[in-house]
Formats: sequence, structure tokens, C-alpha cells
Amino acid sequence: MSNEKPIIAIIYDFDKTLTDQDMQNYSFIPALGMTPAEFWNETGVFSDKTGVERILSYMYMMILKAKEKGITLTKDYLFSLGKDLKYFDGVLTWFERINQYGERKGIKIEHYLISSGTKEIIEGSEIAKHFTAVFGCEFYFDPKTKVPVWPKLAINYTAKTQFYFRITKGILDTTEDNALNRKSMHRIPHRNVIYIGDGMTDVPVMLLVKQNGGHSIAVYPKGEREKVEYLYVDGRVNFVARADYSERSDITSIVKLIIDQVNVAEQIEKKKQIVNQ
Repeated sequence: MSNEKPIIAIIYDFDKTLTDQDMQNYSFIPALGMTPAEFWNETGVFSDKTGVERILSYMYMMILKAKEKGITLTKDYLFSLGKDLKYFDGVLTWFERINQYGERKGIKIEHYLISSGTKEIIEGSEIAKHFTAVFGCEFYFDPKTKVPVWPKLAINYTAKTQFYFRITKGILDTTEDNALNRKSMHRIPHRNVIYIGDGMTDVPVMLLVKQNGGHSIAVYPKGEREKVEYLYVDGRVNFVARADYSERSDITSIVKLIIDQVNVAEQIEKKKQIVNQ
């Protein structure tokens, strides 16, 4: 019988799940002299005109607009933008509180991020240190000029499902595909996965988590429950909750209940093993 603690993986979207808007809106787009509406509208127009996939389109537009405004888009510059991000209530203390609750229940909590946003910005954020792994859109930077010349990794909405399997199998190196595709034991059981996202962009992975016995939670800003209510009605998620991560919030109660459920299931399994020895 293993003495290792069972693991729960909490997987998060980023934009509008932990922050109240897209990460580029806080300081990158204002530095271009544009409003978020202008930047995202131009991105959409470019995508429709050229047929470039929308995630790749916004990455291209970041490079193009920065160049037009004389902004040197280095990794350090993007990293520096992370300090300007603003979070929903309770996010900054959430991770340690949930870790401590898991510890009391004999459960190890691991936090993961799967985002279609810019990884370099996320890595500069105040909460980046809490994640076991961060999967996001990345640029390849020219070693000499230090500016982006090609997408290194682009994560669209359906691609998020790949990273769900990477997390459950413990294969976090994005260049390792052979091991990912082999049939193997999962490091983290599907039933021990919690996914937290904000809507349509997360539907494929939220549904996958739910269908595999895990728990999906759709979050919404205060007063805007209707944005995600249909996901629950349609059976795509297990729960909906306001994007409030403070101590007495609904999402805190939900996640604690799931931790309790995993704890009970693990205790029952251990007793079964003892009886069968």
C-alpha cells in the first residue's frame, strides 16, 4: 500500500477566470495607444480576412502593433506586464488557503494553468509561483535581437484538452509527444481533477473533465450568472459559481467539498486494501 498522499489537480483558465479581463487589456494595449475594443476588433478583422486562426492572429497582431509603435517586444518586456494584472476577490490568498485545507485532509493540491493568453505575461504575474506548470501561448525569440519571430506554442480552445491529458499523465514537457500518446497509468486519476473556467472557450476541456468523472466549475463576474448558466443546464459543467475566491465564497465551499469527497474515497479504498490483504 502506498504511503504517498493522493493528489488533486486544480486546472484553471486565466483570462476572465482569475482576472476580470484579458491580460493584454491592462497595460499592453494601452501602451499601443489603443482601446481593448480596437485591438481585438482589428485582430478579428485580420483573422477573417486572412483565414489565420484567431489565437495565432492575436499573437501576430501583438508583434505588428508593437513594431508600429516602436515597442521592443522582448520576453522581459512581456514579463514586466504581469505586474499590472488585477484579480478577482480572494485570488491572491486562494492558493495557500486551498493547499492548507488539502493538507489537513491528507490531500496534496497541485495547481495548473491552461491559457490561450500570453505565457510570458503570466510568468511575470504575482500568482505564477503557485502553479506546478503553466501552459500558454509562447513566442520564439530571436537569440540576437531578442524579439519574437515565430509562435513557439499556440493554445486554442480545443487544444486545451491535450494539456489536460498531459497533467493527468504527468507529462509536462510540451515537446514530449510519444509518451503522451502511449497508453499508461495516469499520475492523477481523472476523478481527482477540478477545472475552473469562464465559458465557451473552456467548454471542450470542461466537458471532458466532467465526462471522465472529474469536476468542472464555470465562473462568472458578479451579477452575470446568465453568461454560464446554460453550461450547467446543458450538462457541460458540474457547478457554476461567482468568480469570488475569498474565504466564504461559493467556489471555496465547492472545492472544499470536492476535497472532502476525495478524502473519503481514499479512506474507503485503503480499508478495502487492508481487508483484501
